[in-house]
Amino acid sequence: MKTSNVLLVILVLVYINASTEWPTHTVCKEDNLEIHYKSCDPKQDFAFSIDRCSEIASQTFNVRAAMVLRENIKELRVKLDLIMNGKTVLSYSDTLCEPGHSKLIFCGKKKGEHLYYEGPVTLGIKEIPQGDYTITAKLTNEDHALVACADFTVKNYLDYY
Repeated sequence: MKTSNVLLVILVLVYINASTEWPTHTVCKEDNLEIHYKSCDPKQDFAFSIDRCSEIASQTFNVRAAMVLRENIKELRVKLDLIMNGKTVLSYSDTLCEPGHSKLIFCGKKKGEHLYYEGPVTLGIKEIPQGDYTITAKLTNEDHALVACADFTVKNYLDYY
């Protein structure tokens, strides 16, 4: 009897681990603009928010982001993909942290440290593209280890004219 109970508990735990995925979080939702995200890192979720959707197309807007680092970030690279109808239509990559040249205040943080940022961000865009699409963002370090990953779903029906 005890062996069957132990086996049942193990099977339940394996099933829970195999079927668990991170929840979808709402970044913002206003009249004609919705932005949601889901962590695509199988080991870690993170927190991200902005004040209002309408501010994204402005010159700068305030964000809040937080997570516990699972990897060191002596070097940090970002890769962004714009995906429409299941196809990547635009890719962008950049180095955000490298020895002697860092674009972010948290460059150099170590595994286990808390990363928290609250402040302004400038995207350099005047309009958010209209339609339904996904933006995948992946951050990797100098060892090509995944630091953070998210799929942002954007639904924009704003009329800019």
